[in-house]
This record gives sequence, C-alpha cells and structure tokens, in this order.
Amino acid sequence: MATPVTKEISYEDLKALMEKSQNLLLFDVRSQEEVDKGRIPGSIHVPVDTVEAALALEPEEFQAKYGVIKPPLDTSQLVFHCQMGKRGGTATRKAHEKGYLNARNYTGGYKEWSEREGH
Repeated sequence: MATPVTKEISYEDLKALMEKSQNLLLFDVRSQEEVDKGRIPGSIHVPVDTVEAALALEPEEFQAKYGVIKPPLDTSQLVFHCQMGKRGGTATRKAHEKGYLNARNYTGGYKEWSEREGH
C-alpha cells in the first residue's frame, strides 16, 4: 500500500487563509518550550505526540480542552505546523489516518513565519 502524500500549504497560502477564513484551525505541534518563545497568532498548541488522542476526543471534550470546536472530518481548513516542517508532517499524517483527508502541513513552520513576519 502506498504511503499517502502529505498535503502541504505555503506561507503565502496560509496568510491568505488566515485573512479570509473564520474557520481555520492552525495546530502548533511544537513543545511547550518552543511555543513559549513565540507562536503564530491564533494557533492552538497540540503537541505532536498528543495529536491522535486530541482528534479522537468527543467534540465536547475537545472544545473543553482546546477552547475551539472540534473540526469536522471534511474540513479543508485544518493546518499543522512545527518549527521547520517535520513534526508538522507527522501530525498531518496522523490526522489523515484519523480521517482528516484535507489536513495540511505548513512546511515552513514557525521558523519561516518568524523570519517573514519579523519576530
């Protein structure tokens, strides 16, 4: 069985999505220490090793834990990111395995975001 290709999103496409969408869920899968040093505005911290468990939560539990509505399986506005792309890719694959087939990885990660945003 072929490994599914991880869907990716660029900095430009993510910026555009952030500006026009009220429904974007941007999951930051880095460690707490990394998040404490800076984050993409509006992102939700879900460490990479907890992504599967988070997406398996009942909607009420998900909202209570993360403060946002659990995304529907068919959402096209679920994006994962880490520092440089690798853990974001892992999280995106885990989401695909859970049925979130349109989940995407922001491959530039916080590193590219902070460079481009001047943080």
